[in-house]
Amino acid sequence: MTNNHEAVTVIGLGAMGSKMAETFLAAGHPTTVWNRTPGRAAKLVAAGATEAGTAAEAVAASTLVVISQIDYAAMNDSLEGVDITGRVLVNLSSDSPDRLRQASRWAQERGATLITAGIMVPPPGIGQPGAYSFFSGQRDVLEQHQATLEALGRVDYVGTDPGLAMLYYQAMLNLFCTTLISYMYSAALVGSAGISAEQLRPYAATMMNELADEGPMGYIKILAGEIDAGNYPGVENNLHMMAVGSEHIAQAFSQAGLDVTLPSAVAALFARADAEGHGLKGFSSMTETIRKPAA
Repeated sequence: MTNNHEAVTVIGLGAMGSKMAETFLAAGHPTTVWNRTPGRAAKLVAAGATEAGTAAEAVAASTLVVISQIDYAAMNDSLEGVDITGRVLVNLSSDSPDRLRQASRWAQERGATLITAGIMVPPPGIGQPGAYSFFSGQRDVLEQHQATLEALGRVDYVGTDPGLAMLYYQAMLNLFCTTLISYMYSAALVGSAGISAEQLRPYAATMMNELADEGPMGYIKILAGEIDAGNYPGVENNLHMMAVGSEHIAQAFSQAGLDVTLPSAVAALFARADAEGHGLKGFSSMTETIRKPAA
């Protein structure tokens, strides 16, 4: 061990927390672990971790306490009555942005600092090339422990507001889930005619690559510029055309005897944007409708 190997405590030994603890150990960090449900630490102890008997013992073992639980309420429950004065709590659990803000105040009232985070890889990807997490909170405190946290992946600091890490995380998770669900819907649609998902895959991959392209024709790059500028040119591809097309998509799913939840929701969103007067603007004008809750 060297002075660069900071001690760390990991609270929560589900698939994510266990992999984090394993990764810290592999990087040479003295690691203490604790889980609300006993019996999950055996493999980590065999690899060199120290299992704490209580949450208080776990917190006392390290200044840096990394938390991976089902939500932020689990942190409150686990640390109820525990002295967390002077501790840096880095919570990578999922919850809502406002819940993270509340938790930051809760920690501060008890003499601790909360750094909020959202990890953007599944357990097998932790510590691997390309792994990264969003972090928010007090930057100077994060920087004191950044070298340790980089064992898990790249540290992307997004701001002082404790809710920002989860805002970025949920935004990316929304993109991930809806993209893959859309592919499943599309595979089911062509599958209704006996076409395999593999036959559709190359076309889907090409489209996704074109959407993500960083060049001047990359559609996400174009959308980002239009959204940030609040300018939605629609001369060649207006929203009304897309609204009509989205109705036809929903009809295709219905005629194939498939679930229509997603295509119907998309068609309804297009119809609302069209009705709000965005029909002759570009596709990106949908942003204005999304920014307002449905009546």
